[in-house]
Amino acid sequence: MTKRLLKNYLWLILFFPFIGIVSECKTAGVDEIVPKDIDTVQVPVKTDVTFWMTRADKSVLFQKQINTSLIFSSSANNNPTIDVDTTQTYQTIDGFGFALTGVSASLINSLTEPTKEALLKELFLTDSTYIGISYLRISIGASDLSAVPFTYDEVPTGQTDTTLQNFSIIEEKIDLIPILQKIIALNPSIKIIATPWTAPTWMKTSGSFEGGSLESEYYNVYARYFVKYIQAMQAVGINIDAVTPQNEPLNAYNNPAMVMQSDEEDNFVKNYLGPQFKANHINTKIIIYDHNLDHPEYATDILNDAAAYSYVDGSAFHLYAGDISTMSSVHDMYPNKNLYFTEQYTSSTGNFHDDLDWHVQNLIIGATRNWSKNVLEWNLASDPNQSLHTDGGCSTCLGALTIGTSVTRNVSYYIIAHAAKFVRPGSVRIASSIVGTLQTVAFKTPDGKKVLIVLNTDTQTAIFNIRFNGKIVTPTLMAGAVGTFIW
Repeated sequence: MTKRLLKNYLWLILFFPFIGIVSECKTAGVDEIVPKDIDTVQVPVKTDVTFWMTRADKSVLFQKQINTSLIFSSSANNNPTIDVDTTQTYQTIDGFGFALTGVSASLINSLTEPTKEALLKELFLTDSTYIGISYLRISIGASDLSAVPFTYDEVPTGQTDTTLQNFSIIEEKIDLIPILQKIIALNPSIKIIATPWTAPTWMKTSGSFEGGSLESEYYNVYARYFVKYIQAMQAVGINIDAVTPQNEPLNAYNNPAMVMQSDEEDNFVKNYLGPQFKANHINTKIIIYDHNLDHPEYATDILNDAAAYSYVDGSAFHLYAGDISTMSSVHDMYPNKNLYFTEQYTSSTGNFHDDLDWHVQNLIIGATRNWSKNVLEWNLASDPNQSLHTDGGCSTCLGALTIGTSVTRNVSYYIIAHAAKFVRPGSVRIASSIVGTLQTVAFKTPDGKKVLIVLNTDTQTAIFNIRFNGKIVTPTLMAGAVGTFIW
């Protein structure tokens, strides 16, 4: 064999396996593989502080900044300085997440098994770039983001079922329960709050899914309806951490919907729901109100009733009206009762920059700085045209994911990711200063790490200091960007 032939033969032996790999990758839909020269491989720089960032122009989407070195030092400069102080502590955090609506569950469940499994790991685990959702909200029966309205005990018109013999959660066994079971297998400690949009129609003054109030003669049977729901979910391995008696009790204009004034909810909780939970040894928390911050008196009126107070864990709020600082006013009046933020939507007609700014400022930072134990966005997934909802339900509610022929991640995915991945349940909010246009909130995690979330609301890039225990690091954050810093 000539030297040239020998050379070619050796070349084939050495490189043929690589040619096969390239061929397989192209078959799988990968356009090309370009071997990286060893000199071009990025090696993370040494840093004391891990830094994840999302930019308002979407050029960076929840990415770890591996080329940013943030080393604590004693050097001084004239930059604005954010102080983080672990000696000042506030509320314990339960988690961050989304509403898992009926539509969300059906869209996720429609994916192929490999895609579904990979997506659920991305959403509910914390490895790698996974975002670590730790709290979910589900509906008791249908919400307006279900395909059709339903409850767990509908009977023919003119009939009633006061013994709840027809009660069944069979509708949930198609999509919601299978998805929840997969989620719980990934994260057994995930917290779930459940909320009805309506009672069964035969219990209501309107006799329909829309509008109306709960007939007083059915208060006791409706409390037992909650008990049967919690027990039925427990039977399939799903623990309901908390319930609210009614979603948006002052909103009659959804489908489904039911009005429940504060005196009615007070009566229902203290005389029926609370006693039924106690009699049946149910530890599920009762959280009142679950509506906008423009009417905090709804919650405080109930908490002012000593009989109801003993059954209530706390109050839940939305921010379609009112001001986030009102949560602190409720806390100041009833400091031993917890606060929760349970719903805010991002609209399909909105834009990434404005929604990132508003939601991080008002919810991730604002709600937690005002004593909220959680932050939940509405909702986890929508179809490409937001067409899946009840007749009259929300037609502009943009999911964290858009699921069609592919899966797209939308603005609320990144809003929640910046907190959920790092501020794990059991974390405690600690003090952090707000400096100029730099909005902040800080936490200490159960394993002792410090997490600082910073939003630059200015139109200019910000260079600033983070000061902890007398030493500083000096990061840079672009206009409109949010950064999460961990050390």
